[in-house]
Amino acid sequence: MTTTTLDEHQQTAEESRFEWPLCYDAENFILSRIDAFTQQNSSARELSARMRDETGTLILDWTDYLLLPASDEEVLRATGYTDDPLADAPDAQKQLWHPGAMLPRVLIAPTNAKYPLALGIRPERVADFAGVHGITNDIEGAPLSRFRRMLIAEENGARFEAIERRAYRGYMPAEPDVKSYLSARELWQSRRRAWDDDLRGMKDGLERITKMIELVGRDLACHLVFEEERRYWQKRNRAATEQKRRQDSLGLGWANHDHHTFRSSRECFVDLIKAWELLGFHRRERYYAGKEAGWGAQIVEQPIEGIIIFNDVDLNPDEVEVDFSRKPLPSQPKLGTIGLWCGLHGESFLEAGMHHLECRFDFALLRDQLASENINTMKPFSDFPFLKQAFTEGERWHVRLQRAERLRANGSITEPQFQEFTSNGAIGSHLENLQRKGGFKGFNQHAVSIIIAETDPRNQHAH
Repeated sequence: MTTTTLDEHQQTAEESRFEWPLCYDAENFILSRIDAFTQQNSSARELSARMRDETGTLILDWTDYLLLPASDEEVLRATGYTDDPLADAPDAQKQLWHPGAMLPRVLIAPTNAKYPLALGIRPERVADFAGVHGITNDIEGAPLSRFRRMLIAEENGARFEAIERRAYRGYMPAEPDVKSYLSARELWQSRRRAWDDDLRGMKDGLERITKMIELVGRDLACHLVFEEERRYWQKRNRAATEQKRRQDSLGLGWANHDHHTFRSSRECFVDLIKAWELLGFHRRERYYAGKEAGWGAQIVEQPIEGIIIFNDVDLNPDEVEVDFSRKPLPSQPKLGTIGLWCGLHGESFLEAGMHHLECRFDFALLRDQLASENINTMKPFSDFPFLKQAFTEGERWHVRLQRAERLRANGSITEPQFQEFTSNGAIGSHLENLQRKGGFKGFNQHAVSIIIAETDPRNQHAH
C-alpha cells in the first residue's frame, strides 16, 4: 500500500485549515465501547489500570482499532466516522475512520453482538510486549513485516489483541523483504550527522532517503527514518530515557507518539520539507507568527504511518505572507529562538536531532509521576479542556566551541552570551506531555508562541 497523493486544490484546503473540530460525540461513543470491552475482558481491564498507574498513559491512546457489531455502524457514521479510503480488511468487515479526529479506527463485523468483539492495542513491537507479559501465543505475521497480531486474552467472547505496524493501515499480513529492510535501516542509522556545511548534510540526507525509497518504498522508509530519529533524540534526554523505561516495562515502546518537532535554520528549511515530501508527507496547517513571536511552522502528516511533524523556523514580521515551505528564506545574522538553537546545536535533521517528541498521556498523572522521579515539568503552555501541553524541564547540552565562535563572529550572540554558552551549555531538548480530548487534532498558535519565547536560550541560565 502506498501513500495517497493530494491534488493542488486539496493541498491548499488542508494548509489553510486551522480550525479542527471538537468531536466529543465520536470520542464519547468510542470511550463507551472501550469501557464495555474492558468490562468483558479482565486482561484489558488490568492492563488499562497498569497503563495509568505505571506509565501515566490511557488505553484510548494505545487503541489501534475496535471490532464492533453492525448495530454500531449507524451511530458511528452519525458522529463523523466514514469509510476508510485506504481500507484493507477481511472481506466481511467494513473499515471506518474519523478524518477530522485523532481517534481509533473501527472495523464493523456482520453480527448483532451486544458488546465489542475485539480491541487491538498497538505496542511498538509485539514480541517485546509478549516477553514482558509472559504471553506465549503465536504471533500472526512474520518478523519485520507490515502487520503482526497476537491474541493477549479472549474472555466472554471479547478478543484482546496486540498488533504491530510498519507502513501499513490495513489488517492483512504479508511477507517482508528482510534484506532490503535491513539495508534501508542501516542507511539511516549510519549517516553522518555533524557537518561543517549544513547544506551538504541536508543533501546527503536527501540522497539517503532516495536510496531507502528505492529499497523499501516511501512509507516503510518513513517508518525507518522516524524510528531512528526517536532513538537519537531519546539518548540525549533524561526525561525521555526515563519515560521510555516506564513504557517499556509494559512492553509498549513509543507508539503513543503525537508529533515530532524539528527545528531548522532559514537556509535549510526548504530542504527539510523536501525530505518529508519524499517520505510521503503532505502539508497541513502553516503558522505565521512573525509579528507575534518571530517564528513560523509548517505542520506535515504522513497518512499511512500516522506521523505528524511540527517544523519550526525563524520568520520576520514582513514574511507572514510567504510560503516559506516552498520559497527559500534568506539568511540573516539576527537570530530568533529557532535560529539560535540551530546555531548552538545544529539542525534537527542533522546533529541536534529533534527538539522534542510529544506523546499522549494523562496530563496531570504523568506530571506527578515524573516529579516522583525528580523530573520536573514546566508551566503548561496549552491549558484548554480539549488540549493540554507542557514541556519537561529542558536537557542542557554542551555547545561546541566552533559553533559558539561562529555565532559570536557574525554578531548573533554577545560576549557574555558566548561565555555563558561555552561554560554552561544551552537547553537542547524536551519531552512534551500532551493530552487531547474531543479527538482534537490541531494546535494553538498563540500557545506555541509563548513556549517558544520562554525556551529562547538567551533567557535561560545554568542554576
